[in-house]
Amino acid sequence: MAGFIIFLLVLLVFVIIYQIGKSSELASIIRGEEYVKLKTNRTIASLFVVFFILGIYGIWKCNEYFKGMMLPVAACKTGERYDSMFMVTLAVTGVVFFATQAVLFWFAFKYQSSEKRKSSYFFSHSNSLEVIWTTIPAIAMTILVAIGLRNWFEVTAPAPANAMVVEIVGKQFNWLVRYPGKDNELGVRDFRKINDANNVLGLDWSDPHNADDIISATGEMHLVVNRPVKLLIGSRDVIHDVGLPHFRLKMDAVPGISSTLSFTPTITTAEMKTKTGNPDFVYEIACDQLCGSGHYSMRGTIIVETQEEYDAWMAKQPTYYSNNKPTEVKPVAGNTTEKAEPKATEKAMIN
Repeated sequence: MAGFIIFLLVLLVFVIIYQIGKSSELASIIRGEEYVKLKTNRTIASLFVVFFILGIYGIWKCNEYFKGMMLPVAACKTGERYDSMFMVTLAVTGVVFFATQAVLFWFAFKYQSSEKRKSSYFFSHSNSLEVIWTTIPAIAMTILVAIGLRNWFEVTAPAPANAMVVEIVGKQFNWLVRYPGKDNELGVRDFRKINDANNVLGLDWSDPHNADDIISATGEMHLVVNRPVKLLIGSRDVIHDVGLPHFRLKMDAVPGISSTLSFTPTITTAEMKTKTGNPDFVYEIACDQLCGSGHYSMRGTIIVETQEEYDAWMAKQPTYYSNNKPTEVKPVAGNTTEKAEPKATEKAMIN
């Protein structure tokens, strides 16, 4: 019954709209179509101006309302330059947008059809105008692209010699983070050796550099403030994307391809908690590429700390090799391999 009543109400609305249309048509015949047309033109032209003013006011209010939702200050020098580039781009495009829209709506009002203006002025083309409105945007776009390329080359350029190296690998659906050990060099990986039970990154145990590598499967990355970092980015399965919004950086993680990002954190996590007034603040690692049904849960965090805090944290971390104790081979110097020595508990079980 309720559905039938709703159907009747919808039908009634359509009937009313139809009757209003018929009434307007009859009124235009009685008053004269030309009179109604001119009056309608004046109304629409005035509404154009009103809509423009309300639209600009709405943009301003939205900016005020959402200002608190913007990201906090950039946490690296590269991020500061990206913010500067964004503001320049916003200023240039904002001025062009406001100017073109103001002219558009003003022309609709000023050159409306009236008793004095029965036809429009025919203007085919102007070489001078075409040169102006082609050259100026081209120069502006070239400058903006040049600024963008400068920033891009900076984050993809070779990292400084004193940069710490951290590898981050995406997998469905979490991040794996690997640090070099005391030898300060990451060991060789082989995707054919990947085993979720005890070798999540496919470390080649015949490479001695893998013996002291540290792997975090929790998605938490530790970095040192004011020290350059080189991120080695990869993927174990599908295309992911390392998104670092607080550092204004992102880079695809592509299977079979190792890409890099370089930057220098300038604000510790503790300092950012004070700046934002949020005691639970963390730097986020987001996956900015749809990577499957669990994409929503693929989130990591970054802890930016002092060198002393980082060293203290690193000293507590066990090597991935010692945690997993692969029994087939163990890393040794050179290119040879040997059987790993069984643990005491394993010897007892054998005996």
